Amino acid sequence: MFNSIDKIASWAKAEGFIYPSSEIYGKFAGVYDYGFYGTLLKNNLQNAWVKSVVQKNSDIVLIDSAIFMHPTTWKASGHIDCFDDPQIDCKKCKARHRADILLETYGINADKLPISEINQIITELKAKGTVFKCPLCGSTDLTPAKRFSLMVKSNLGSPTDALTEENVVYLRAETCQGIYLNFKNVLDSTRLKPPFGIAQIGKAFRNEIIARQFVFRTREFEQMEMQYFCHPDLVAKKYAEWKNARIEWYQEYGISPEKLRFYKHIKLAHYASEAYDIEYQFYCLGNEFKEIEGLHARGDWDLSQHSKFSGANLTYLDPKTNERYTPNVVESSVGLNRILLAFLDNAHTTETLENGQTRDVLKLDYRLSPIKVAVFPLLKNKPDLVAKAQEVYSIVAENFMSEFDDNGNIGKRYRRQDEIGTPFCVTVDFDTLGESNAELKDTVTIRNRDTMQQERVSIEKLKEYIQNSI
Repeated sequence: MFNSIDKIASWAKAEGFIYPSSEIYGKFAGVYDYGFYGTLLKNNLQNAWVKSVVQKNSDIVLIDSAIFMHPTTWKASGHIDCFDDPQIDCKKCKARHRADILLETYGINADKLPISEINQIITELKAKGTVFKCPLCGSTDLTPAKRFSLMVKSNLGSPTDALTEENVVYLRAETCQGIYLNFKNVLDSTRLKPPFGIAQIGKAFRNEIIARQFVFRTREFEQMEMQYFCHPDLVAKKYAEWKNARIEWYQEYGISPEKLRFYKHIKLAHYASEAYDIEYQFYCLGNEFKEIEGLHARGDWDLSQHSKFSGANLTYLDPKTNERYTPNVVESSVGLNRILLAFLDNAHTTETLENGQTRDVLKLDYRLSPIKVAVFPLLKNKPDLVAKAQEVYSIVAENFMSEFDDNGNIGKRYRRQDEIGTPFCVTVDFDTLGESNAELKDTVTIRNRDTMQQERVSIEKLKEYIQNSI
């Protein structure tokens, strides 16, 4: 396991999971690119989420809304007026800091407090003799906390136009607003009626004051969100159901219950009746529990606000009871980048073998592993072995994400696949060709990542063997 965020970041780059963005230009802070294995892992997490949330629930559909939306969207949602963090600047080293995070180091939880209250807390600390200082340079010459908007502005139209309130647009700060804007479309174009849900996966953007801790907090990130629309009387029931279903999903894919917990929000947004975070205990972040998913009972705030600002009727008339109401929302909001980090943190381990050697292995659930099968010829300088191995590769690659490797000895190839989490390594040897034992012709050796046990399997039954194991 990685005992620091720097170590997991270094490993992720070396193994082809995650790279710093624009690295040849000195990096671009708070933004990351995903390499081959990272992209595959991210896709597998998305597919697992869609299967659990959408595929297994006949009352939930999937959409893909645009990143750019009408700017009034963000006025209606409250983001333009209230979506911000408290910023403090160091006058000496010019560093920017989040005031609430600074106060955490003094044992004070200032999350979501108004700017005025944060400044009052800082004043009281100083009055008690506490030295309130910049964590980077140690200077006590800090500005008062001020509002720092997290919205990322852009403009559409003529590139020469000045960026004014008339032509400004925003890169979406969360994906759920696209769901609310499409509530009526889904209602009118499908056979679904409340209660039903709309889910989507997509990019969101936030102008974070501090984008640190690798991919845990970034300025460009991906969310997997589901908004469940229901009658107010059903909110408590549906909220409890989704709360249990979501934490069980992480356990199903290999995270132990001891490393997960619910955190109940005491201070709620004005529209919420209940809010919990699912937190994972990140070993790479000092063994601290950190949020990976939010579960919120949002009331009718979202549809009511968009109805008010747009003039559209976003109520629902129940044909059975003749009751008209604005559906309430139960929300599940997952940070895809954060859960990818959590699964890497959870799966990586170093084992001591019987011979005293060690191996690094990424023990991901087989369904999440980027590569499912690696195929090797025993020797790279034997054309018959290589040709047969390529034939086997073409067979398994039809059904599974696979990799062909003939570089280095077999032991090194096993270790490479262990480090990226590949469940099965298939070796084509001289027995496969029938040269040393005719009875073993057209069989291969398949080795299990977790047990390191090997067995002979016929090429004909190889796909079935792997499928059953996964």
